[in-house]
Amino acid sequence: MEINLHNKTALVCGSSAGIGKATAQQFASAGARVILLARNEDKLKDVLKTLDQSQGQNHDYLVADFSKPDELSDVINAFAKANPIHILINNTGGPAAGWLIDAEVSALESGFTQHIKCNQILAKACFPSMKEAGYGRIINIISTSVKAPIDFLGVSNVIRGAVANWAKTLSNELGPHGITVNNVLPGFTATERLDAIIKGKAQRANHSEDEAAAIMKSYVPVRRFAEADEVANAITFLASEKASYINGINLPVDGGRTKSL
Repeated sequence: MEINLHNKTALVCGSSAGIGKATAQQFASAGARVILLARNEDKLKDVLKTLDQSQGQNHDYLVADFSKPDELSDVINAFAKANPIHILINNTGGPAAGWLIDAEVSALESGFTQHIKCNQILAKACFPSMKEAGYGRIINIISTSVKAPIDFLGVSNVIRGAVANWAKTLSNELGPHGITVNNVLPGFTATERLDAIIKGKAQRANHSEDEAAAIMKSYVPVRRFAEADEVANAITFLASEKASYINGINLPVDGGRTKSL
């Protein structure tokens, strides 16, 4: 099955590394014009050089910090006024690890700002052009904690759950306009964030990092971590016309680790 994103413009957040970067690269290979968005301009420039332009796309990047929603609003609204956006990938780093009972209220406020507030700003900016085209895809890269909270990721569990319900609500509202809203829930994926989680687990259990990684892999039926490209495969499908009747779902890409259906 060939995925064709010709004549589509995709805004990919958190695209300077990891799953966001892999998604941007797949979109470009499928023919989309890709707009990268992250806070580190040097990394964005490096990723931009890796994007396939063989179909004449004019890829670009935007710089914004999700801890500063007003800045993000200015950047995306200025861009969206002159450029239609058909695909929005909401993706940003999760809140710091730790027990929820130990978290300060400010950590919850910060997580809400970076995920819910910024997602809302981006969706509102992209909606007019999606509605006009009769085609839109909003895909949120969140976490399997939506289905089963993960120990020692207390604030993240709360915020990821809020994003999932934000998306489900939006899917009901935007479906009549040909716009679908879905969530992709990555499991253990070989990224910098996973490296940090492994290091934390190793320190708390007095294990080596290799031992901690082996224990985590034992929780996964396929006995390994995902590569970022494997998660991007699911995102690329959901962004395409092939997924036109898939709306309002949580899709785990976790090797079967999540115990619930």
